Amino acid sequence: MDITGLGSISDLVNTAINKIWPDKSEAEKQQLAAAVMVVQGQIDTNKVEAANPNVFVSGWRPFIGWVCGAACAWNWIGLPIAAMGLKFYQIDIPISSANLSEMLPVLMGMLGLGALRTVEKINGVASK
Repeated sequence: MDITGLGSISDLVNTAINKIWPDKSEAEKQQLAAAVMVVQGQIDTNKVEAANPNVFVSGWRPFIGWVCGAACAWNWIGLPIAAMGLKFYQIDIPISSANLSEMLPVLMGMLGLGALRTVEKINGVASK
């Protein structure tokens, strides 16, 4: 029990100081904890999706890989052959290549995921 009343005044001053200058380290800790929970939730969701035998659930990553591979094949193999064929038959249809500024980030991301998939296979944790 505080006989002098200084304890309650001290508490009042501390409350005022914390409202004016809040402890940022505690707020940052809470934000970090919330962010970690979100990331962990996404990791858990990814594990469940990858373990699913249904191709429509677990196959979206390979699908994106095949789409990116098809786009690269068209851009660097199919398009030059088609342009040569059109020119040979004197058909004037303008065809253009895919925009690499849009395609290369997808390709680089997929190559990174492919490397992770290889690591999973080497470690024996890849889904069948």
